[in-house]
Amino acid sequence: GKNCFFAENAVIIGDVVMGDNCSVWYNAVLRGDVHYIRIGDHVNIQDGAIIHCTYKVAPVNIGSWVSIAHNAIVHGCTIHDHVLIGMGAIILDGAVIESNSIIAAGAVVSKNTIVKSGSVYAGIPAEKIKDIDTNLSEGEIKRIAENYSLYASWYKK
Repeated sequence: GKNCFFAENAVIIGDVVMGDNCSVWYNAVLRGDVHYIRIGDHVNIQDGAIIHCTYKVAPVNIGSWVSIAHNAIVHGCTIHDHVLIGMGAIILDGAVIESNSIIAAGAVVSKNTIVKSGSVYAGIPAEKIKDIDTNLSEGEIKRIAENYSLYASWYKK
């Protein structure tokens, strides 16, 4: 995509397609080696995050305005628009994270879990802990993504 930032030690290999205004931060790894990874616009993949797939079974699809926080693992799943994946969270194969949702830091979203739009999930295994105000969540999630576009601009030469 256009206007993206890739940290010098980020690793992006294989079949990875990314939209505009995205950022991939230090020590992040995107491995499209065994299946494809598709990422929308205004997505930030923060330091130490890992995005990977399952061979011939589970690609990764990520919408727009998504933040994948530090050290999160996103594996063979689908993440819709306006989602925050918290620090250290793990999203497993076949999971679907619908729009305007938050996965709390440290949560583990089990295989094939469907996180309904407007939900906050936390825990191991992750369970719904509450509904969130859709307007509030979308604004906050978008603000985080916009901040990472700003941060990326500081590093571009």
